[in-house]
Amino acid sequence: MNSLDLFMEFFVAGVFLCVGVAKILKFNRRPKALGAQSASLPLGLPKGSMLAVGIFEVVAALALVMCFGFHAQIMVAELAVFGLALLTLSATFYHFRRRETAVPNIILFLLVMFVAIARWM
Repeated sequence: MNSLDLFMEFFVAGVFLCVGVAKILKFNRRPKALGAQSASLPLGLPKGSMLAVGIFEVVAALALVMCFGFHAQIMVAELAVFGLALLTLSATFYHFRRRETAVPNIILFLLVMFVAIARWM
């Protein structure tokens, strides 16, 4: 694994860690009292599924970073990469179905695929 592969792995882990923490912290946020609209959930998903996606993103990001030094735990990092690829692909199809932009999800999917290819090559 060269330095670009290592950088991209840590970069992808950092991105998913930040996005996951943001989803977890947004879980119980209340709308402002003055002139607020009814509390609608982001992307029309139930609160529990948004929390589960956020927790999964954080756990997968930590698995990518923590398993770097351990050769015995290499399967955990590969499962994390596979899970993140599946998550970003399903989010892309979800946004396409709702006729919303899916460009951020496609970019995240390509980043995860770069890490996956670098791990298996």
